[in-house]
Amino acid sequence: MSNLIITALYIYPIKSLSGIEVAKAKVESRGFQNDRRFMLVDENNQFITQRKYAKMALLQPELTTTEIIVRHKTEAVSPLKISLDEPNTSPEMVTIWDDTCPAKPVSTEADEWFSAVLGMKCRLMYMHDDSIRQADQRYAINETDKVSFADGYPYLMISEESLAQLNEKLNESIDMRRFRPSIVFKGGKAHEEDEIRRVFCNGIEMFGVKPCARCVMTTVNPDTSEKGKEPLKTLSSYRQVGNKILFGENFIATSEGELKVGYLLKVLERKEPDLA
Repeated sequence: MSNLIITALYIYPIKSLSGIEVAKAKVESRGFQNDRRFMLVDENNQFITQRKYAKMALLQPELTTTEIIVRHKTEAVSPLKISLDEPNTSPEMVTIWDDTCPAKPVSTEADEWFSAVLGMKCRLMYMHDDSIRQADQRYAINETDKVSFADGYPYLMISEESLAQLNEKLNESIDMRRFRPSIVFKGGKAHEEDEIRRVFCNGIEMFGVKPCARCVMTTVNPDTSEKGKEPLKTLSSYRQVGNKILFGENFIATSEGELKVGYLLKVLERKEPDLA
């Protein structure tokens, strides 16, 4: 049995902005603590992402104990500071994919800052503790499973070997940031994550529930926001099932705790991968 070791952990405080690599992270039911509890919406309270607004990739959050500081990677814009405390505002309904859930407007200051740097009218919303967005029950472990503003599931796991295999096929290597994982590990074969049904680490049990279907966000360069054809073009040659291109595995945690870089992942149960 291979030893799987956590090599990187990522938190994305504001959905679709750049992520933050951390040495440790607190595992909660809807995702890592402070992960995607904030989200930008348009004038119709519909979520917005890099899929349509690639320049969101140029906004880099920094996480402190009390606030998020957002800076622009390439422009001399004064940084925005956002409190991690729940806003004292009235909830409104927001839409993300097929889900609708309540969220609280953060501040006029945040709305004006993001509207200016993105060149479109938008607002920043916060998922308060009482806002429950249920995880997709077709794949959930329990009826009570919930998720933040992440696309569908609380955690995404990818192995370094999966990326290495892809980079061998590409003319120009890309890094893991393209795929926005929560947990990166090494020590197994390429796409080992496809076969993990149940894994245990530091008292935390996690279930691999569904492969991650990839979209055009993977083609956005996280440093420049430029779009290309890769890696989807190459991935489609060996990771396509039906009309979906799969890379990474979505996970749900059934207990809470802390993960750290260097921890061992113990696979308790395996499954047949979708790309067998």
